Amino acid sequence: MKCTSCKKGVLTPTRLDKQIPCMTCNSCKGNWLYLEDYLNWKEKNPEAKFKNIKTNIKPRATTSALLCPKTSIIMSRFRISSKYEYKVNLSPTINGIWLEKDVWELLKKEGLGDKLNQIFTDPWQRKIKKEMSKAMFENMYQQQFGEDDYEEIKKIKAWLSKHPKKIHLIGYLHSDNPYSATN
Repeated sequence: MKCTSCKKGVLTPTRLDKQIPCMTCNSCKGNWLYLEDYLNWKEKNPEAKFKNIKTNIKPRATTSALLCPKTSIIMSRFRISSKYEYKVNLSPTINGIWLEKDVWELLKKEGLGDKLNQIFTDPWQRKIKKEMSKAMFENMYQQQFGEDDYEEIKKIKAWLSKHPKKIHLIGYLHSDNPYSATN
Protein backbone atom coordinates (compact mmCIF):
# COMPACT_ATOMS: atom_id res chain seq x y z
CA MET A 1 0.00 0.00 0.00
CA LYS A 2 1.34 3.46 -0.94
CA CYS A 3 1.80 6.14 1.73
CA THR A 4 -1.04 8.65 1.88
CA SER A 5 1.20 11.45 3.10
CA CYS A 6 4.52 11.45 1.25
CA LYS A 7 3.16 9.51 -1.75
CA LYS A 8 6.53 7.87 -2.35
CA GLY A 9 6.87 5.43 0.52
CA VAL A 10 5.29 2.04 1.03
CA LEU A 11 3.36 1.08 4.16
CA THR A 12 4.80 -2.01 5.81
CA PRO A 13 3.37 -3.95 8.78
CA THR A 14 4.79 -2.98 12.16
CA ARG A 15 3.55 -2.03 15.65
CA LEU A 16 3.30 1.16 17.67
CA ASP A 17 5.20 0.64 20.92
CA LYS A 18 5.65 -3.00 19.86
CA GLN A 19 1.99 -3.56 20.80
CA ILE A 20 -0.54 -1.86 18.52
CA PRO A 21 -0.69 -3.28 14.98
CA CYS A 22 -0.10 -0.62 12.34
CA MET A 23 1.63 0.03 9.07
CA THR A 24 4.55 2.45 8.88
CA CYS A 25 5.77 4.30 5.82
CA ASN A 26 9.34 3.33 4.95
CA SER A 27 9.97 6.89 3.74
CA CYS A 28 8.22 9.49 5.95
CA LYS A 29 7.71 7.16 8.96
CA GLY A 30 4.00 8.03 9.31
CA ASN A 31 1.68 5.38 10.78
CA TRP A 32 -1.57 3.88 9.49
CA LEU A 33 -3.68 1.97 11.99
CA TYR A 34 -7.24 0.90 12.48
CA LEU A 35 -9.34 2.23 15.32
CA GLU A 36 -10.48 -1.32 16.01
CA ASP A 37 -6.87 -2.47 16.62
CA TYR A 38 -6.26 0.52 18.89
CA LEU A 39 -9.47 -0.18 20.88
CA ASN A 40 -8.57 -3.88 21.19
CA TRP A 41 -5.16 -2.89 22.55
CA LYS A 42 -6.79 -0.39 24.92
CA GLU A 43 -9.25 -3.02 26.18
CA LYS A 44 -6.41 -5.47 26.87
CA ASN A 45 -4.31 -2.75 28.54
CA PRO A 46 -6.75 -0.65 30.60
CA GLU A 47 -3.93 0.45 32.92
CA ALA A 48 -1.88 1.88 30.05
CA LYS A 49 -1.29 5.56 30.71
CA PHE A 50 1.19 7.81 29.00
CA LYS A 51 2.15 10.77 31.12
CA ASN A 52 5.23 12.92 31.45
CA ILE A 53 7.16 11.15 28.75
CA LYS A 54 10.28 13.21 28.22
CA THR A 55 10.97 13.61 24.56
CA ASN A 56 11.92 16.46 22.29
CA ILE A 57 9.84 15.78 19.21
CA LYS A 58 8.64 17.97 16.40
CA PRO A 59 6.04 16.20 14.30
CA ARG A 60 5.39 17.46 10.82
CA ALA A 61 2.01 19.19 10.62
CA THR A 62 0.07 18.14 7.53
CA THR A 63 -1.51 21.10 5.77
CA SER A 64 -3.34 19.39 2.93
CA ALA A 65 -6.15 16.86 2.92
CA LEU A 66 -5.08 13.23 2.80
CA LEU A 67 -6.71 10.37 0.97
CA CYS A 68 -7.36 7.09 2.73
CA PRO A 69 -4.75 4.61 1.46
CA LYS A 70 -7.42 1.87 1.34
CA THR A 71 -10.50 3.65 -0.07
CA SER A 72 -9.00 6.80 -1.68
CA ILE A 73 -11.69 8.87 0.09
CA ILE A 74 -10.67 12.15 1.72
CA MET A 75 -9.98 11.66 5.41
CA SER A 76 -11.36 13.93 8.14
CA ARG A 77 -8.83 15.91 10.17
CA PHE A 78 -9.07 16.24 13.95
CA ARG A 79 -6.98 18.59 16.07
CA ILE A 80 -5.42 16.81 19.04
CA SER A 81 -5.46 19.81 21.39
CA SER A 82 -5.62 23.59 21.47
CA LYS A 83 -1.94 23.61 22.32
CA TYR A 84 -0.74 22.09 19.03
CA GLU A 85 -1.45 22.54 15.33
CA TYR A 86 -1.05 18.82 14.71
CA LYS A 87 -4.01 16.85 13.52
CA VAL A 88 -4.93 13.20 13.33
CA ASN A 89 -6.60 12.01 10.13
CA LEU A 90 -9.51 9.56 10.19
CA SER A 91 -10.96 7.63 7.29
CA PRO A 92 -14.59 7.56 8.45
CA THR A 93 -15.76 4.72 6.20
CA ILE A 94 -13.24 2.19 7.56
CA ASN A 95 -12.07 3.91 10.79
CA GLY A 96 -8.49 4.03 9.62
CA ILE A 97 -6.19 6.51 11.35
CA TRP A 98 -3.18 8.30 9.87
CA LEU A 99 -0.59 9.65 12.30
CA GLU A 100 2.26 11.68 10.86
CA LYS A 101 5.74 10.76 12.08
CA ASP A 102 6.15 11.48 15.81
CA VAL A 103 2.48 12.34 16.40
CA TRP A 104 2.09 9.11 18.40
CA GLU A 105 5.06 10.20 20.53
CA LEU A 106 3.45 13.62 20.98
CA LEU A 107 0.15 12.02 22.00
CA LYS A 108 1.95 9.92 24.62
CA LYS A 109 3.96 12.91 25.84
CA GLU A 110 0.74 14.89 26.34
CA GLY A 111 -0.97 12.00 28.15
CA LEU A 112 -3.28 11.35 25.19
CA GLY A 113 -1.99 7.96 24.02
CA ASP A 114 -4.82 6.27 25.89
CA LYS A 115 -7.38 8.78 24.56
CA LEU A 116 -6.84 8.56 20.79
CA ASN A 117 -10.44 7.43 20.19
CA GLN A 118 -11.81 10.44 22.15
CA ILE A 119 -10.07 12.90 19.82
CA PHE A 120 -12.58 11.99 17.09
CA THR A 121 -15.62 12.95 19.19
CA ASP A 122 -17.65 16.16 18.99
CA PRO A 123 -17.22 16.96 22.71
CA TRP A 124 -13.41 16.74 22.36
CA GLN A 125 -13.34 18.97 19.29
CA ARG A 126 -15.81 21.47 20.87
CA LYS A 127 -13.59 21.70 23.95
CA ILE A 128 -10.59 22.50 21.75
CA LYS A 129 -12.53 25.19 19.86
CA LYS A 130 -13.68 26.71 23.15
CA GLU A 131 -10.08 26.79 24.47
CA MET A 132 -8.83 28.35 21.24
CA SER A 133 -11.58 30.96 21.27
CA LYS A 134 -10.80 31.88 24.88
CA ALA A 135 -7.10 32.22 24.07
CA MET A 136 -7.92 34.43 21.08
CA PHE A 137 -10.09 36.75 23.21
CA GLU A 138 -7.50 36.85 25.99
CA ASN A 139 -4.86 37.87 23.49
CA MET A 140 -7.15 40.49 21.97
CA TYR A 141 -8.02 42.01 25.39
CA GLN A 142 -4.41 41.94 26.49
CA GLN A 143 -3.37 43.87 23.40
CA GLN A 144 -6.32 46.25 23.64
CA PHE A 145 -5.97 47.07 27.37
CA GLY A 146 -2.31 46.35 27.96
CA GLU A 147 -1.05 43.58 30.22
CA ASP A 148 -1.32 45.42 33.57
CA ASP A 149 -4.78 46.88 32.91
CA TYR A 150 -6.05 43.56 31.63
CA GLU A 151 -4.93 41.81 34.83
CA GLU A 152 -6.60 44.54 36.92
CA ILE A 153 -9.89 44.46 35.01
CA LYS A 154 -10.02 40.65 35.39
CA LYS A 155 -9.77 41.07 39.19
CA ILE A 156 -12.52 43.70 39.16
CA LYS A 157 -14.72 41.50 36.97
CA ALA A 158 -14.24 38.51 39.30
CA TRP A 159 -15.14 40.65 42.33
CA LEU A 160 -18.11 42.24 40.56
CA SER A 161 -19.55 38.96 39.30
CA LYS A 162 -19.89 37.66 42.88
CA HIS A 163 -21.23 40.86 44.40
CA PRO A 164 -24.92 40.81 45.50
CA LYS A 165 -25.45 44.37 44.18
CA LYS A 166 -23.66 43.74 40.90
CA ILE A 167 -26.31 45.38 38.69
CA HIS A 168 -26.28 48.59 40.76
CA LEU A 169 -22.48 48.73 40.74
CA ILE A 170 -22.43 48.29 36.97
CA GLY A 171 -25.01 51.10 36.65
CA TYR A 172 -22.83 53.34 38.79
CA LEU A 173 -19.75 52.59 36.70
CA HIS A 174 -21.62 53.04 33.44
CA SER A 175 -23.05 56.42 34.35
CA ASP A 176 -21.09 59.50 33.24
CA ASN A 177 -22.41 61.34 36.31
CA PRO A 178 -23.82 58.96 38.93
CA TYR A 179 -24.70 61.94 41.16
CA SER A 180 -27.21 63.45 38.78
CA ALA A 181 -30.82 62.45 38.12
CA THR A 182 -30.40 63.41 34.46
CA ASN A 183 -27.69 61.38 32.90
